[in-house]
Amino acid sequence: MKYLAIVFLALMWSAPSYAQHAHGGEKGPNGGPMEDVAGIDAELVTSGNKITINVFDPKNAKPVATKNYSAAVMIASGSARETVTLAPQGDNSLQGDAKSPVAPGSTITLTIKTAEGKSGQAKFKK
Repeated sequence: MKYLAIVFLALMWSAPSYAQHAHGGEKGPNGGPMEDVAGIDAELVTSGNKITINVFDPKNAKPVATKNYSAAVMIASGSARETVTLAPQGDNSLQGDAKSPVAPGSTITLTIKTAEGKSGQAKFKK
């Protein structure tokens, strides 16, 4: 009985924390899925091997400068896993190159730290 209570509480606590990150299928200005993470809106855009996270202010959808941001993504497709470090690129983007093109159906987990020191994770489905 104690085990069931622990499982129930764990599920109850994890559901609300996941829900605060979901944008409900909302698309960003560049057509990619958006997620709320670390106080910013992150848009995922992939093209071949290139992975781009565009960063926007959640209050007014304006681009946010990514200077002093750090980020990485883990790409999971079937049993394959790859971690890609992202670096600031342009005004409001973080970019990196995977070893191979990102396959449809892949799950991409973003870990990001803002210039203000806020950090968080978000999951995207390609």
